[in-house]
Amino acid sequence: MSKKLNVAVVGATGAVGREMLKTLEKRSFPVNNLRLLASSRSAGTTLPCFGTKHTVEELTTESFKGIDVALFSAGASISRQFADAAVKAGTVVIDNSSAFRMVPEVPLVVPEVNPEDAFKHKGLIANPNCTTIIMLVALKPLYDLSRIRRIVVSTYQSASGAGAKGMQELEQQTADVVAGKPAVPKVFSFPYAFNLFSHNSAITGNGYCEEEMKMVNETRKIMHDNDISVCPTCVRVPVLRSHAEAIVIEQERRVSVEEALEALAKAPGVKIVNDAATNHFPMPCESNEQYDVLVGRVRYDLSCDTGLAIFVCGDQLLKGAALNAVQIAELLANR
Repeated sequence: MSKKLNVAVVGATGAVGREMLKTLEKRSFPVNNLRLLASSRSAGTTLPCFGTKHTVEELTTESFKGIDVALFSAGASISRQFADAAVKAGTVVIDNSSAFRMVPEVPLVVPEVNPEDAFKHKGLIANPNCTTIIMLVALKPLYDLSRIRRIVVSTYQSASGAGAKGMQELEQQTADVVAGKPAVPKVFSFPYAFNLFSHNSAITGNGYCEEEMKMVNETRKIMHDNDISVCPTCVRVPVLRSHAEAIVIEQERRVSVEEALEALAKAPGVKIVNDAATNHFPMPCESNEQYDVLVGRVRYDLSCDTGLAIFVCGDQLLKGAALNAVQIAELLANR
């Protein structure tokens, strides 16, 4: 990457925003000027990046003059309020919220899956939901072997998906329960420590929650395949920052376990963790702060002649959010 870009991070003080800053620095992104933007409450604070402290500025519609790329991670309402002003200023927005994911003319991009879509943007590119990203990084190499007809996926989702406050609630409740105190819910509706519950997004009219429907709709858009059937069940588990997913797929032909493992081993963004002899398979504690999605437990689906079952883990803050956004920006910088 030769050309240096002027970059803004919107929501820089949040959990994902901070990971975006770390990721830009670790991956030596070609930044010319860096602008950190957040609410008026955070304006004036400083955050480190590229060896220096940067002062956080208040986000306004005038914040994007001279900015080439803006990474948004401040929630859907903020994105809807400010993305248009950024695009009008000539900035390419890479948005981590749900605001624009299903807008037909907005590319929804996972660089390991559909990188070419990033270049069809009209100033705005959407970052998919974390669960969808982690799943499709693992499934794309298998889809390339034989089209996937059907996906049944159960997710085990970390506190980080609810931001820094969600992580703090899990840590506080865990300490309280160990000390013999009750777990008092504030961010979530139910006790989180030593418990799990259906994902906290709203239940829609078909009985699936919003998080589950994101996996259905985003998968079809990213894969350019509206005929894929997806049946998701999303669950919050008491893990800090990595999501896990148990995935069963039905393909058009029978793909052998050996063939699947060979394709996964060659795939970008995938690390095989599949040691049956020691029962060592993907775990959140090993995917924390890792760029790759861990994939293992690759086996035949005993209920379907053309089915495979796998288990995956990925860092929700990184590949599920910040890293994916930075990788999209890298595509643009390389072009």
